Amino acid sequence: MRHIPDTERRARLARRHAVAPSHRLADPVAATRAMTVLHATEPASVYLSLLARVDGLTVASVDRALFDDRTLVKQLAMRRTLFVFPRDLLPAAWGSASARVAAALGTRLAKEAVEGGLADDGAAWLERARAATLAHLGGGVELSAADLRARVPALTGHLTYSPDKSYGGTVPIAPRVLTQLGVEGRIVRAHSTGHWRISRYTWALMESWLGDVPEPLTPHEGYAELVRRWLATFAPGTADDLQWWLGSTKGAVTRALSDVAAVEVGLDGGGTGWVLPDDLDEEAAVEPWAALLPVLDPTVMGWKERGFYLGEHGPALFDRNGNAGTTAWWDGRIVGCWVQDPDGVVEVRTVDPVPVEAQRALESEAARLTEWLDGQRVSTVYPSPAMKEPR
Repeated sequence: MRHIPDTERRARLARRHAVAPSHRLADPVAATRAMTVLHATEPASVYLSLLARVDGLTVASVDRALFDDRTLVKQLAMRRTLFVFPRDLLPAAWGSASARVAAALGTRLAKEAVEGGLADDGAAWLERARAATLAHLGGGVELSAADLRARVPALTGHLTYSPDKSYGGTVPIAPRVLTQLGVEGRIVRAHSTGHWRISRYTWALMESWLGDVPEPLTPHEGYAELVRRWLATFAPGTADDLQWWLGSTKGAVTRALSDVAAVEVGLDGGGTGWVLPDDLDEEAAVEPWAALLPVLDPTVMGWKERGFYLGEHGPALFDRNGNAGTTAWWDGRIVGCWVQDPDGVVEVRTVDPVPVEAQRALESEAARLTEWLDGQRVSTVYPSPAMKEPR
């Protein structure tokens, strides 16, 4: 069995994720393909993840791919998370990971509509709400959530959850219905109505947005294609990594690995990983490199088992729910995080001692990011403990 040590895994990461400065890519689409998908829970992370991988990136070039060419599309999928997909990968998600999430969310929403007094038949109510929403988006119309609430009576209600618990509350129903239609691939987050750092957008029919909407793949085909792309980006990885990333079942992962003829390899620590059958050649070392990645960057969130690049720093650099904050990298390992001062200047905070060479390289990346942001401050709802430490 081929053995792939942690040093080689870090070299693969540097090249394939285009995070080593000498291996950056030409444009947003190439960088997104390299990562399989980008995390889009926080809109700014899309731009900053691409900036880390593309020299000369501009906000306009990302906007062009998202809103004009539509070669990159936002889609809710694995683990009920919003991602940016290359357009051609959408059918795989629609038939597998997105379909799995859609089924779970739809069942839950129909049940809560009954419990919340919105309807006696939750499934029928949800179908009416979906149909009315789709009707108002017909003909290429784009509407915000507020516009849709004003036009679709079924979207004006509220749900109360866990009233006897401290974490309970009342939430509007409109986002839940729009999320349901979004994960089903019926509607899509269209043009932004604000700047690139905030979630404020209109909704459109997927068929209007894309023009030509292909059929979803079957679940088996969809999972196989997602696993093939993930392995091209993240291999070697374990079956547990894949199951976590996909938000799927062990059975689905086992079948998908078989469908792509994945090959077992040994990992440091005695574990077993998987690679594609044509990916067994040894990867050469990469020159030492530095990078600053944003909150929920796809590199940081690509594996469940992160020891080979994170070490023991998870509690400092992830929040209690497992969301990664900003990260500072040196030569394939996370060595800290980055924050901005009140003037928008990027500062690196290390959690590991680093050599002088690393300090200089990280300072250079901080200066590059500061210049690109040009005084604009990026906020987050997922700060890590290291990011919140006072200075």
